[in-house]
Amino acid sequence: MSIDAFSPTPPDWTQSAVHARQFCCPSCGAASGDAIAAWINRRAPVYTENHSRKWQEFYACKCEAVWWAWSADRPPSPFAQDSDDDDDEDETNSHP
Repeated sequence: MSIDAFSPTPPDWTQSAVHARQFCCPSCGAASGDAIAAWINRRAPVYTENHSRKWQEFYACKCEAVWWAWSADRPPSPFAQDSDDDDDEDETNSHP
């Protein structure tokens, strides 16, 4: 199975995908990072009521389930910095 997440054409395996209500495999609970293949439907964004965009993200899980979820439902990355933390750090490290 190829992992070309940004291909404009959906892979055949996405046709059997089920909508996951939480951002994990609905069959085994594996995270999206554990998937063996991924594809993002960037050709058809959906606009939310606050005018932001979201996409369908498709995943083929190692348990052989295929699922999709909205990009807006993705949990925050543990590597992302919280903007509030940056402000606090600036204040504590500032010199008069």
